[in-house]
Amino acid sequence: QVAWLHVDTQTILTIANHVITKNHRIAVTHSGHRAWSLHIKDTKESDGGWYMCQVNTDPMSSNTGYLEVVVPPDILDSPTSTDMVVREGSNVTLRCAATGTPEPKVTWRRQVEGTITLSNWHEVAEGPELEITRVTRLHMGAYLCIASNGIPPAVSKRIVLIVHFQPMVRIENQLVGAYEGQTLTLECHSEAYPRPITYWTRPSNETIANGNNYKVETIPKGYEITMRLTIKFVRPQDFGSFRCVATNSLGETDGKIKLYRIDRPPTTRRPNTRRDSKKSWKIDRSHEKNTAGMKDEPILKGVENDEEQIDFQSATASSLLHRHLFANLGITIVILAGGLST
Repeated sequence: QVAWLHVDTQTILTIANHVITKNHRIAVTHSGHRAWSLHIKDTKESDGGWYMCQVNTDPMSSNTGYLEVVVPPDILDSPTSTDMVVREGSNVTLRCAATGTPEPKVTWRRQVEGTITLSNWHEVAEGPELEITRVTRLHMGAYLCIASNGIPPAVSKRIVLIVHFQPMVRIENQLVGAYEGQTLTLECHSEAYPRPITYWTRPSNETIANGNNYKVETIPKGYEITMRLTIKFVRPQDFGSFRCVATNSLGETDGKIKLYRIDRPPTTRRPNTRRDSKKSWKIDRSHEKNTAGMKDEPILKGVENDEEQIDFQSATASSLLHRHLFANLGITIVILAGGLST
């Protein structure tokens, strides 16, 4: 007869074709009288260990084999860390408890950046615990605890680290020049968490609200906030110090921008792009004798240029002269003097 035993637990599983154990997942088959096979369904981690096939002969013979049951990794809810809130400057430890066979390897990654800042270098941390000393706002974000042991699938857990710190304000241009009537925008940059309440005050120390002459904008990005104040029409009372203020449960910080008066830039008149036609005129002057045979005042006979010739012998000479000479800008006005003598 052939028997199967679980050596680690000293349990007889089968004898010949009969299953002795009460474990319904165990079965035995044989091919002829030479090959006997032990079958285990829905294998569990506890099924691992040494097994013996024993033949009841005289003398007794046996053979042993080792069953290694591999288990995909799993992350335990406890003592694995949950989302954490800490003050800037404190120390924090993130924990990740994983099980599996073989024992899983635990690595840590930032969910977005892909690396973790430890001291002054970037690296992917390994081990069940991630220790961060003197936490700063740069450490804030989501961390992934990843457990893998070569047996798919690998598993991960997301842990969010939230860092609280009081507001700070940064201003790039603290002195801004403007002239009356100008439109301009003042800008402050704030960092704070929890997200702060922000507002502006004008030189009279009044809080500024959106209105006809002011436009207030707040643009958040993570723990950073850009504060913008647009003055649509600078008035005399706008010259002075504007304050941008950020406040949260940990404190309040402000920054000042001084708006000073400058002269309005001179207005430059656009040149007239109309090209006036310039004509070259030739005036024919001659003297004619009067009835007494004496030379009289010079008579304007005609005015001509390259394009046209005008005869002023007619009665309308004077009106034509005025019309042609004064209709073109830039023409030289000619005064004809009389009384010339030979």
